Amino acid sequence: MVRESIEVRDEKVENEKVDQVSEPEKPNRFSEYLSNHPRMAQYNSQFQRFLQWIEVPTKEGEVNTFLNNEDLKPVEVARQTWGWKNFVSFWIADSFNINTWEIAATGIQLGLTWWQVWLCVWIGYFFCGVFVVLSGRIGAIYHVSFPVAGRSTFGIFGSIWPVINRVVMACVWYGVQGWLGGQCIQVCLLAIWPSARNMKNGIPNSGTTTFEFLSYFLFWLFSLPFIYIRPHNLRHLFMVKAAIVPVAGIAFLVWTCVKAHGIGPIMKQPATIHGSVMGWAFMTAIMNSLSNFATIIVNAPDFTRFAKEPNAIVLSQLIAVPTAFSLTSFIGIIVSSSATLLYDENIWNPLDVLHKFLEGNKSGSRAGVFFLGFAFAVAQLGTNIAANSLSAGTDMTALLPKYINIRRGGFICAGIALCICPWHLLSSSSNFTTYLSAYATFLSAIAGCSFADYYMVRKGYIYVGDLYNATKGSTYMFRYGVNWRAFAAYFCGIAINVVGFADAVSDGGVNETARKMYQLNFFLGFFVSALTFYGFNWLSPVVGTRQTWSEDPNASAMYAEITTDELSQDSQSYNDQDEWDRKIAGGDDPVKVRTDTIIA
Repeated sequence: MVRESIEVRDEKVENEKVDQVSEPEKPNRFSEYLSNHPRMAQYNSQFQRFLQWIEVPTKEGEVNTFLNNEDLKPVEVARQTWGWKNFVSFWIADSFNINTWEIAATGIQLGLTWWQVWLCVWIGYFFCGVFVVLSGRIGAIYHVSFPVAGRSTFGIFGSIWPVINRVVMACVWYGVQGWLGGQCIQVCLLAIWPSARNMKNGIPNSGTTTFEFLSYFLFWLFSLPFIYIRPHNLRHLFMVKAAIVPVAGIAFLVWTCVKAHGIGPIMKQPATIHGSVMGWAFMTAIMNSLSNFATIIVNAPDFTRFAKEPNAIVLSQLIAVPTAFSLTSFIGIIVSSSATLLYDENIWNPLDVLHKFLEGNKSGSRAGVFFLGFAFAVAQLGTNIAANSLSAGTDMTALLPKYINIRRGGFICAGIALCICPWHLLSSSSNFTTYLSAYATFLSAIAGCSFADYYMVRKGYIYVGDLYNATKGSTYMFRYGVNWRAFAAYFCGIAINVVGFADAVSDGGVNETARKMYQLNFFLGFFVSALTFYGFNWLSPVVGTRQTWSEDPNASAMYAEITTDELSQDSQSYNDQDEWDRKIAGGDDPVKVRTDTIIA
């Protein structure tokens, strides 16, 4: 392959250098300081060697840059391995977790009947499926991850802010989900060794016990090998989980109903609220599903970029997301209702039900509890890898591409999760989950801006090369690498919910209107940021847009196959803004023009 445009440009630059009159170099005071202080020079040399040692390994002919490495460039065809079956198994695997099991509890506690709550779950997760498909389309078309896709919306450097938001949430959630996974290990250990309950606590006043920490550490350690698996191969883990956990869930359902000789009073419990109060409770139950899904909606391109074809992500997710999550929620409702007959109390946490099953200390019950606890541990593992470590690893690559790849980012996420001591987060405040759910306010504004940019402003047109180009005049550099329109719209999306957000995290007194508006927080944040983003772009248009729908599924193929160094060179060879504007005005396809000049 001969890259004529690059060679001509390089030859021109060399000729210009020869014509220029050489000027004497200015003295470098830092170099003089190092030469006069040998010890400092030695430390600097050692530091440079250390930086070289920790650089992400590259293939021959590739160079990691500030904006690009192997995990950030478009996914090549060989790794586009996810078909519709893989997306279905992904969501079946992700749906079976403790959070989904308990999601119906809030609605029933508000006074709704079980079937009203279940209807809310169906509606809520249907919207989740719609948002995931919309958010993930840019990944399925151009095969780029969320951090890279965000550069077209927020700018080359501005995209760092939403990436940091997602990284922080991923690390915190990894710790919280890992702690829940540790509780699954507790159940397994108690089923094998009931005496483990009496293990001496060697870490008093730490917020946890030796047994609890041991269980958490075992789950944390067990998770590490799965972080090492490359993302496109994780589909095998999700296929295994999708085969194991539904069977375990149905077995749990049957066992509890048989043990209780019925389905319990919750299934016959009437609604205790009516009128507008019921309407707002209905809406709250729907929004609980969206809040639980906000992080995945934002970073959907991280896994849709592995799709074999764009259509693989549509029906598979529109059907699988509401179906899988609703069925898991239904099993949770029945099990909790039956457990009420056995223990005269509402128990929504499935692990608490399993702990109750162990009280009889029968060997048959212990064996059943062990296998169910193991199934829940596998469920938590799959959820944590898919929703947190994979997302954190992908996003961290955008912060330091030269030194962090997806694997390293995943391990860093696991390390941070261990250091933040998640048991403190869950025990120090009963409202901690409220804080995490309230954070959906910020993520919905990011999702709204991304939606408006791709669907309303650019109409599906993305020039992939300039997503990796930080030179002046690049399409997505805007002003100093930041798109002010996106940030203005982002703050508008937050502002509409800020009063209700403050009330949710502090339980302060606000008027009823603000409280009800906050019950619609995801919808308000999403649509306000999307509409204001479109309005700002109408007032101050950006370059690189199209008048008609202009998606090109083949646009990223060239950039996926060439090296990271060549990708950067190609982008930099076309950074003249005037030429770019003329090409758009003339109706030329910049992707085709650039492809013709790069590939011989």
